[in-house]
Amino acid sequence: MKIRFWGVRGSISTPITAAQIQSKIVAVVSRISVRDLESENARQNFIANLPEYLYGTIGGNTACLEITNENRDHIILDAGTGIRMCGKQYTKNQNEVFHLLFSHFHWDHIQGLPFFDPAYKPDTVLNIYSNYPNMRRFLKEQMQPPFFPVPIESLTKQIIWHDIKDSVPFTIGGMQIMTKAMFHPGGSHSYLFIENGKRFIYATDVELRQIDFDRTEENIAFFENTDVLVLDAQYTVEETAQKEGWGHSAFCYAIDFAVFWHIKHLYLFHHEPMYDDKKVHTILKSAQWYSDYVCGGKVTVHLAIEGQEIHL
Repeated sequence: MKIRFWGVRGSISTPITAAQIQSKIVAVVSRISVRDLESENARQNFIANLPEYLYGTIGGNTACLEITNENRDHIILDAGTGIRMCGKQYTKNQNEVFHLLFSHFHWDHIQGLPFFDPAYKPDTVLNIYSNYPNMRRFLKEQMQPPFFPVPIESLTKQIIWHDIKDSVPFTIGGMQIMTKAMFHPGGSHSYLFIENGKRFIYATDVELRQIDFDRTEENIAFFENTDVLVLDAQYTVEETAQKEGWGHSAFCYAIDFAVFWHIKHLYLFHHEPMYDDKKVHTILKSAQWYSDYVCGGKVTVHLAIEGQEIHL
């Protein structure tokens, strides 16, 4: 399977500001020496060795991932603002079939759906999956006046609504999928995907609690020995203490969780909208240090970044 990040921010979309761009330019210019300008190779080496937070950006769109399985099905996780650009790659295609899976229905996970271009094409088939039986009403209400000028009835007539249940597996193109409820105000459901022995978990908007570390049969079946875990790690420890009950986790707790369940790769996700690229990368460095300290680096820690792809 191939996983691509289209939106990685939490709570609200966060466009990079003019001041942040200017700060990056100043930081880059301050690093340049005469030797770095002597040749094309020198210039390329200079750019290649810039810190990641200067050469690029984490991205400002809210939650959206795309999975392409072995059957080449289009599986989209959540419809945050990132789904807009996801849809642009399919605007010229015909008779596409999409599978849209929702973790929950907070604004930052649904507000991109009205801007998903393929959904307006009459030949598009749109399968929508959720643990919430009222999903149709939730999505309809955000697309009616005064909130949006185009009603949900303008979307393809080929919408198929799938009411799924926790711990009851279902399949898309041979890929096995299962959901699990986790703590978040109003609820949120994580997804497990299994294909060819590879395991991927999408666990956004999660405030980890002791129950998530209990070695119950359900937890073992869902979490144990997963290859890649994308997990909410919006807060620092200090923020978690101040925002208990808000429904998000600290990066160090995410690492403790990954170590406990023998996760191979952990992707920090749902980045705090108040943090710029430098701050998020600083958190990554702290997380990598903590992983080395608690488990000798057995869990490889990454940042979820827009445009990034994972191949399993």
